[in-house]
Amino acid sequence: MEVIYRLLETILPFDYIQYDFMKNALLAVLIITPLFGILGTMIVNNRMAFFSDALGHSALTGMAVGVLFSMSDKSLSMVIFAVVFSLLLNKIRHSGIAANDTVISVFSSLSTALGLVILSRGGNFSKYSALLVGDILSIAPTEILQLFLIFVATLVFWCFAFNKIHAVSLNASLAKSKRIRVTLIDNIFVVLIAVIVMLSIRWVGILIINALLILPAAAARNLSANMREYHLFSVMFSVFSGILGLVLSYYLDMAAGPMIVVVTSLLFFVTLAVRPLVKV
Repeated sequence: MEVIYRLLETILPFDYIQYDFMKNALLAVLIITPLFGILGTMIVNNRMAFFSDALGHSALTGMAVGVLFSMSDKSLSMVIFAVVFSLLLNKIRHSGIAANDTVISVFSSLSTALGLVILSRGGNFSKYSALLVGDILSIAPTEILQLFLIFVATLVFWCFAFNKIHAVSLNASLAKSKRIRVTLIDNIFVVLIAVIVMLSIRWVGILIINALLILPAAAARNLSANMREYHLFSVMFSVFSGILGLVLSYYLDMAAGPMIVVVTSLLFFVTLAVRPLVKV
């Protein structure tokens, strides 16, 4: 890690990089943002923005489960709950019992309320309020390694399964006729989203994680003429927003996560404004 620190100091000779917490935060941003950029394109293509938002809100219940069972590692309880939650929600939303947005809204509201009820018992919710906005400046080297491993796993999944996921998003019946195991691919995809969201939530925050997943991909869609440009622009916008938002938060003394979302939102509106000029 010391070698990486010295490399960052050489490449970025700015005053903020002298602090270890800023180096750790920058490394985390360089891992999380391209990860979100890649995953966001798949989420937007599959029209799962509300789904990922519901998963983010389920973090409160995952934390509450860890508290109820006195688990030492609350991140583990959050991941386990999110995996079960995502599979159950995915099954119900494909069952046709009710409209997808209605089912997702019900699950999101229930998971949020249930988590708040348990965590607020005895007036103790203030201990967990940091989950709402996150704190990427407190990330440790071991946690950066965890994010890197999930980033590699996502790249592998993306390389081998993207065409299948894209086919499912276009026409599930046609995908089945091509012998694509639609249910299996879909379940693996939602589990991947669940794990990534839960491992990132402490550093990004429940209230803004969905914005970081969706906005770069949405901005990229405004400019891209094909799938290659779509993914490239999404990653570029995500990384640019992450770095600029982190630097601005340091100099303006503001929360990093919300500042990154502000930058990403501005990028979306800029690309929306120039879209008619690009897509002539």
